Amino acid sequence: MARATAPMIPLGYGKFVRADRVYALVPLEGADRGDRRRTLVHVEGIEAPLVASRSERALAEDLAVALGHEPPGGQRGDSNRFEQEALF
Repeated sequence: MARATAPMIPLGYGKFVRADRVYALVPLEGADRGDRRRTLVHVEGIEAPLVASRSERALAEDLAVALGHEPPGGQRGDSNRFEQEALF
């Protein structure tokens, strides 16, 4: 069954965007970063990019999961990165 709209993903600061409307994530570096400013999120239909307090990687993982794709770098949260046996 198809969904009517894509899931919302959190940007931080109480901001949410539809996952299917995000077209670019730009990590902030140097003097631009600070005061919980981590990533610029470009959203279709909004002229200026939104400032997210979450990292580019965290946002990319949420986007991939929301859109039904494999998260970058493997499993979400990299929980098996040390190849430990699952507890549950």
